[in-house]
Amino acid sequence: MKKAIVVGASSGIGREVAKLLAADGWTVGAAARRSDLLQDIGAAATECIDVTREDATVRLHALIDRIGGMDLFFYASGIGKQNRLLTEDVEVATVMTNGVGFTRMVGEAFRFFADNGSEGHIAAITSIAGTKGLGPAPAYSATKAMQNNYLQALEQQAMQRRLKIRFTDIRPGFVDTDLLKGSFRYPMLMAPDKVARQIVRSVYHHRHVRVIDWRYRILTALWRRIPRCLWRWFKL
Repeated sequence: MKKAIVVGASSGIGREVAKLLAADGWTVGAAARRSDLLQDIGAAATECIDVTREDATVRLHALIDRIGGMDLFFYASGIGKQNRLLTEDVEVATVMTNGVGFTRMVGEAFRFFADNGSEGHIAAITSIAGTKGLGPAPAYSATKAMQNNYLQALEQQAMQRRLKIRFTDIRPGFVDTDLLKGSFRYPMLMAPDKVARQIVRSVYHHRHVRVIDWRYRILTALWRRIPRCLWRWFKL
């Protein structure tokens, strides 16, 4: 039986993915900062993990031990909000969670597979926000671009070291989760359960990068073609 660790499983996409994996017969270890919300998802074990805390990796290994190993590390933890006034605490908290926390946890999963010489799969939810620097959410778009590049760098390192580690960088568009709650109305909102099904299929098919869904694949392809001299005038 395959074993999966899902970090950020208390709500939104992470919760839906954990439920799908459990329903497919995986032994799931679910982790989140709000561990009281990890019930009723079919997890074999749960753990309270705050990715911004230094004990996060110790708790990760404890969870791995409780389910008897790890074949898939799925990372769905993250924060983000619009910050047009560039409020300091919002920017710093975003960097701590999406930058430091992401590096800490994904890096530890990589080391686990490398040190054990085992096959493994690291999949992480990043975002289409990493495609370009977004004025309404500077730290969010910057940390998502960092996540994209970090996964790409680890994939290259794994190939050079002949490690049997696969990677899937999942880049959703706007998903109707608590992350986007507020007064601003986001276009093309997608349902978390439908997004989760596409994500699980992408993991099963070993996709390297997956933008979800087709509308956002078109959008990001257009974004990439806008030169910097024009992008700075682009209204978002």
